[in-house]
Amino acid sequence: MTTDVWLPFAPEEIPGLPSAADHGLTYRFWDGGDTFPADPADCAFYVVPYLKGAEIAVRPLAGMARAEVVQTLSAGVDHVQAGMGSLHPGVRLCNARSVHEASTAELTLALILASLRGIPRFVEGQRQEEWRSGFYPALADKTVLIVGYGSIGSAIEDRLTPFECARVLRVARSARGTERGPVHPLAELPSLLPEADVVVLSTPLTEATRGLADAEFLARMRDGALLVNVARGPVVDTKALLAEVESGRLTAALDVTDPEPLPAGHPLWHAPGVLISPHVGGSTSAFLPRAKRLLARQLTHWTAGEPLDNVVYTTA
Repeated sequence: MTTDVWLPFAPEEIPGLPSAADHGLTYRFWDGGDTFPADPADCAFYVVPYLKGAEIAVRPLAGMARAEVVQTLSAGVDHVQAGMGSLHPGVRLCNARSVHEASTAELTLALILASLRGIPRFVEGQRQEEWRSGFYPALADKTVLIVGYGSIGSAIEDRLTPFECARVLRVARSARGTERGPVHPLAELPSLLPEADVVVLSTPLTEATRGLADAEFLARMRDGALLVNVARGPVVDTKALLAEVESGRLTAALDVTDPEPLPAGHPLWHAPGVLISPHVGGSTSAFLPRAKRLLARQLTHWTAGEPLDNVVYTTA
């Protein structure tokens, strides 16, 4: 009987993988194709194909009777977690912390700056050969509220630092201290929203965060504030957001939407003050080298019987 490791990259393309011969492993390449590379029952370490959707991600799980580890290449695990119930107790689900922080934080700053400084208006003006000068909001002297202060939220603040913001407010599930200042618990979010000029959502999608930015949340944001979503689309109530942006009270920059992909004809496409990017927070040249380093590190820990990084859930 073999002990299989399923990888979404060819094993020879991942420097530093443990030797298959030394550890009795067989590396199998599967990137979500119709045909499995081998019997899922022989797979002990499953690396989920990246950006292939929940249906593909969970398809082999029911047959993975010997699974020990399910490793995503995304920061979020919501697309996989529903399928973990078919596995036996003790299977560890790990996310891709350390892979996406830089890219997602870069895009967050790009969305904030583009929205505040009117870049979409300038692009359209260039197409129309119109010189659209005037005064535009700066990020300097603004208060930014980061909702979801994990590794990505912290990386966003790293990149905010040179822009001379008045304040950065931080919210996570529970309170804690950092070198930069306090992280407020989610329970304090309603009182913090009116203080922010820019609200950044970088939370995982959980039952607690689904629909978090609902009509009440948005109503608490100050007039003229910018909502930036680099989390998951369902963290925001789309209908409530549309009501606010169509009234002109709020603006939004969205790397993720609900529904997603956003279908043709959806009112978000043409809503005033809305900038949309197509869920590309982690899809940059930084992804592959970081993802491959993570896999080599995790498999080295696993074969040595050492604790794994980034364990977010263990089946009961």
